[in-house]
Amino acid sequence: MSAWVLPDHIADVLPSEARHIEELRRELLDTARGYGYELVMPPLLEHLESLLTGTGEALDLQTFKLVDQLSGRSLGLRADTTPQVARIDAHLLNRRGVTRLCYCGPVLHTRPDRPYATREPLQFGAELYGHAGLEADLEVLLLALDCLKATKVGPLTVDMADARIVRALLAGQGLAPARLALVHAALAAKDATELALLTKDLARPAREGLQALIRLYGDQGVLAEAARVLPDSPLIAAALDHLKWLVGQVMGATIRFDLADLRGYAYYSGARFAIYTPGASDALVRGGRYDEVGAVFGRNRPAVGFSLDVKELVGVAAARPLKAAIRAPWLDSGPEAADLGTAITGLRQQGETVVCVLPGHESEVDEFDCDRELARDASGRWAVRGL
Repeated sequence: MSAWVLPDHIADVLPSEARHIEELRRELLDTARGYGYELVMPPLLEHLESLLTGTGEALDLQTFKLVDQLSGRSLGLRADTTPQVARIDAHLLNRRGVTRLCYCGPVLHTRPDRPYATREPLQFGAELYGHAGLEADLEVLLLALDCLKATKVGPLTVDMADARIVRALLAGQGLAPARLALVHAALAAKDATELALLTKDLARPAREGLQALIRLYGDQGVLAEAARVLPDSPLIAAALDHLKWLVGQVMGATIRFDLADLRGYAYYSGARFAIYTPGASDALVRGGRYDEVGAVFGRNRPAVGFSLDVKELVGVAAARPLKAAIRAPWLDSGPEAADLGTAITGLRQQGETVVCVLPGHESEVDEFDCDRELARDASGRWAVRGL
């Protein structure tokens, strides 16, 4: 095998894509800052027990593991940043009021989560801690939509669901964790036959309610239909009311519902959402409420947030124009060189990109549009002129 061949689903990012990714990253962080979110930078490497406790247990198979040569303890390379940010909120910041945090950094997966996906996503996310009301759910959803709009992605479709509906249907049924996971998988796949086999010994309201969930997807009429066919439960009624209120506040996106969508169910405790756009193979953004995420760190604070992969986002975001640049000659001696250096320094301090043509070489620049050059004018001064 050639020494320069990379592992499967790992790739170098070349200049054009790297430029686009960096521009998107800055726009996402600027949008979050506009909402008052503070930037944090958790480490890529942590003790394994810290990464894989609480809701992090669902990430066990996705986490690369190694041994610390200093302490001999097991370490993990993070597969998701949300548990780390929950640790920061609960254990390090320890604030009493609302805390808004955002982040953007690489995560590593032992295997791709879908065909052709990278195992090294660049994860951007935002988390809001300390407020249990619907206002926090709405703020996070609106921030997610504004982030995508800032990156010129669209049109957008928001799929809504609520983890409390399935929890209410299965309450008191005593399902073992392994069987519960199979029920969740059958719901997500809308496999009515498999679901019937898995739930045949459950109480009738639970069986019929779970089967009804498979058909409960579509426009806002789904909420009325769910209220009609699902068992009478205060938790289910509250979940449906919350979804109805949330979507009533959202504009600029198509709203749909899929009440059987349980991807990431180990995280979520309430309303959840996924945002799609044409050209993307899966949801660009997933988020929602996950109030138990900080419990293992000693503070079970209300929490709601979302995350996305900037590398995936770049595949559907509109192409960006090249940055305009100035081409300059190279002089290495004499008073002319000093004057040229002063002119180049002044232009760069003004925010201009100046590409110097090295002796004997034309500059091979693909990522800048050299539409001007630095040359002497009639009076002998260095001046910028168009090409």
